[in-house]
Amino acid sequence: MTTWPILSVTTFLPLVGALIVYLSRGDDEAAKRNSRWIALWTTLITFAVSVILVMRFDPANPDFQFVEKANWLATGITYHMGVDGISLPLVILTTAVMPFCIIASWKAITSRVREYMMAFLILETLMVGTFSALDLVLFYLFFEGGLIPMFLIIGVWGGPRRVYASFKFFLYTLLGSVLMLLAIMALYWNGGTTDIPTLMHTAVPRSLQTWAWLAFFASFAVKMPMWPVHTWLPDAHVEAPTAGSVVLAAILLKMGGYGFLRFSLPMFPLASHDFAPLIFTLSAIAIIYTSLVALMQEDMKKLIAYSSVAHMGFVTMGIFAGTMQGVAGGMFQMISHGIVSGALFLCVGIVYDRLHTREIAAYGGLVNRMPLYAMTFMVFTMANVGLPGTSGFVGEFMTLLGTFKVSIPTAFFASFGVILSAAYALWLYRKVVFGALVKPSLASMKDLTFRECLTLFPMIALTILFGVWPKPVLDMSAASVQQLVNNYNSAVTAVKAAALLQ
Repeated sequence: MTTWPILSVTTFLPLVGALIVYLSRGDDEAAKRNSRWIALWTTLITFAVSVILVMRFDPANPDFQFVEKANWLATGITYHMGVDGISLPLVILTTAVMPFCIIASWKAITSRVREYMMAFLILETLMVGTFSALDLVLFYLFFEGGLIPMFLIIGVWGGPRRVYASFKFFLYTLLGSVLMLLAIMALYWNGGTTDIPTLMHTAVPRSLQTWAWLAFFASFAVKMPMWPVHTWLPDAHVEAPTAGSVVLAAILLKMGGYGFLRFSLPMFPLASHDFAPLIFTLSAIAIIYTSLVALMQEDMKKLIAYSSVAHMGFVTMGIFAGTMQGVAGGMFQMISHGIVSGALFLCVGIVYDRLHTREIAAYGGLVNRMPLYAMTFMVFTMANVGLPGTSGFVGEFMTLLGTFKVSIPTAFFASFGVILSAAYALWLYRKVVFGALVKPSLASMKDLTFRECLTLFPMIALTILFGVWPKPVLDMSAASVQQLVNNYNSAVTAVKAAALLQ
């Protein structure tokens, strides 16, 4: 057992870093340089501490580990933190992605660098806190708090339509979360506590389950984002700076999937079972419709943003299948998508820094000038397609396998998403990388710098490693997923048995 509060250290260390960045003084250039280095070292140390979590984590134990609990508010609301096999992979994903975001912003961000680095460090604290909180009120504060730094990152350092995109992002996600707040209050009145582990074993009346499920769904569906409440995402991605897009795709979207796994399935199993056909329908539409929309895009970031919506469709489909393969596949798909989509946005950022346009038509024949970039971009494109041997294949295959047991039509339609993803991803790759180098502006394009290789090569290694050997991720979450699926199925079976007796 750890004697020091390792989870709180992992959560609040970036906040300390943000404070140091704020206090750092010097002339303009020195202050910018100091801010970058402080932010980078803070994220690296936070990642190193989170690695200790993995080393001391017992994957055979499905319960919460590294639990910290302290009295906070008089009404029984506590500061309660802990991780299990579902939340720990997402905590590691968060701490691992953040150093890459800082490195990617090194030269791209030149104005208000101190404030930018502070926003990212505060965002890291709020994201890790969201995945670690074991009290509903604490979870809500972290979950909603993440909106503010992300709103500023898009609104201050974004593109020409940044104000419109940031307000759209803020209002969409806030509107869904207001309903979740009402459901949290209802659960508190029903169970007399906001403690998440206690509420997981508290009986929730059937009628309250339905309304609470819908309220939580409103918040998580927007965050995922699910069709048809996905329209804020392409705008937010297009206007956000490169590192903002990476965080948005790699981590913030996963909060919705995490919410379904942490709240919807364990707390409202009957409602989750009743609404599963709705989720299957929305997921299948998301996979096919947004893939077709991606085929029509002229902006690289918008295309990858729509592909994210399609890939999240596989996650929701797998989670609500309620099978071991489906839930484990959804969990793996979230981790894989975090690495692959984050890397794809980094790839777009690299060519954008050189040519200052994301129009697909502005590029062509990059393989002639940037062979290393072409190779890197190809690996992530193949992973996005779901090519066997990459991490993208494992998650999609498992979610389809898990869904097939429950709903053959859903799995059948979702399979078309695999074909469509190949169509838009390979079309993008052919347009940007192959062809003749006819445009004069592309003749001076430089290949990957050392700093850019530093951000992309570790992601290539992880994409291929988890594609060939997915065991580390699957084993970490296996016991917690098994417990979740068993509890969900036993609750549903008990109700069916009671209905037969009447």
